[in-house]
Amino acid sequence: MLHRKFDEFGQDGETVGDIAFRRIRTDIIHGRLKPGQKLRLEVLKEKYGVSVSTLREILSKLTVEEFVSAEGQRGFEVTQVSQAGLRDVADLRLLLETYALRKSFAEGDLEWEGAVVSAHYKLAQVEKNLIGGDQSQVERWVGQDWGFHHATISACAAPALMTTHSSVFDRFLRYHMLVLDFRGKPAAEEHERLRDLALARDADRAVDVLTAHVQSGVEHILGTGKIPA
Repeated sequence: MLHRKFDEFGQDGETVGDIAFRRIRTDIIHGRLKPGQKLRLEVLKEKYGVSVSTLREILSKLTVEEFVSAEGQRGFEVTQVSQAGLRDVADLRLLLETYALRKSFAEGDLEWEGAVVSAHYKLAQVEKNLIGGDQSQVERWVGQDWGFHHATISACAAPALMTTHSSVFDRFLRYHMLVLDFRGKPAAEEHERLRDLALARDADRAVDVLTAHVQSGVEHILGTGKIPA
């Protein structure tokens, strides 16, 4: 399920390959597998406990999502990052998420409102710790940030859109994890405003807040100087 995509443990009905796929994907997003790193099959086989043939399937799937690059006869490597790449994925995220947000606000019921409030509460607790100086919470924040934004659009009743948005969102989160630098109180306040606007069903203002939120995130990431041109 999309809301549990960062879980490193098995879920009902999953194969060993399914679990390895999620672990490798998560390791790329969280920066444990670095941009440009060669993905040597024998090394991955030992680390993730799957066969070479399964690894080839996994890496091919990750190539479609642009987390991995295929180098012909030279094998696979983790896809590089760039400033232009960040701006491109941010624009795509906004295109998908603002559309889904409007649909979700129109269709959401009381259960959806409860999910938004719950997801925001969990995110706010992590952000409170981060603002207090506990930078060890950044990795946890990634999962809760996804959980909140996913909740706001979860009533849009468009499975293909949600799946595509999930992949694009993760590519955006990857940049956050590579710089490991939380934007602080402004980001937390924007999340709080999005929660309130969701409950008020004010889609126009929510789209404005979301757009500013994502664009500010891009500028913050680039301002660290850690993303190559």
